[in-house]
Amino acid sequence: MTTAPRHRLLAAARRGDADGVRAALADGARTEARDEELRSPLLLAVLGDHVETARALVAAGADVNACDARHDTPWLVTGVTGSVAMARVLLAADPGPDPALTNRFGGTSLIPAAERGHVPYVRAVLRDTAVDVDHVNDLGWTALLEAVILGDGGPAHQKVVALLLAAGADPRLGDPYGATALEHAERRGHTALAALLRGAPALPARRTAVG
Repeated sequence: MTTAPRHRLLAAARRGDADGVRAALADGARTEARDEELRSPLLLAVLGDHVETARALVAAGADVNACDARHDTPWLVTGVTGSVAMARVLLAADPGPDPALTNRFGGTSLIPAAERGHVPYVRAVLRDTAVDVDHVNDLGWTALLEAVILGDGGPAHQKVVALLLAAGADPRLGDPYGATALEHAERRGHTALAALLRGAPALPARRTAVG
């Protein structure tokens, strides 16, 4: 029994078989076919960091913002994997990724990348997209807060914090209880992070509501 082009496309994307993807598309499979979890072929390729397979799908017009049942998209997943090579493939798509899209936690791709210490990815996203460096997720945390709260305070997270500050991240923004990144760093004994935050460039005074 011949396997349907849709199933062949999904399977090829999952295993990183770029030629198999092209063959399935040539046989009539749709680029936006979905599996049981509503994952597109491109999302499956991104999850496996199959760069050439993703390139073939993007060339065929795959949607880089297609959302699955978990509210993941190909672009959002790159923030978890930290793959700069994959990010470049998706950024070359037309239309390209929407940096304002958020995952199931209400975060942009920058936030999980900051949490995980993906230095090259954070640098690339800050340089090549219009991502909001001070976006607040559903936990009430920015990328800067997440890098400090969930990071280990080591060299990678120090570089991430430095990049975020250089991009204009506001160290005065606190968590839902008002604790700033500096306060969290001090509580955790992350002295190098605390020093970076204390030395952050001065920002304009924050506006306050007038009653």
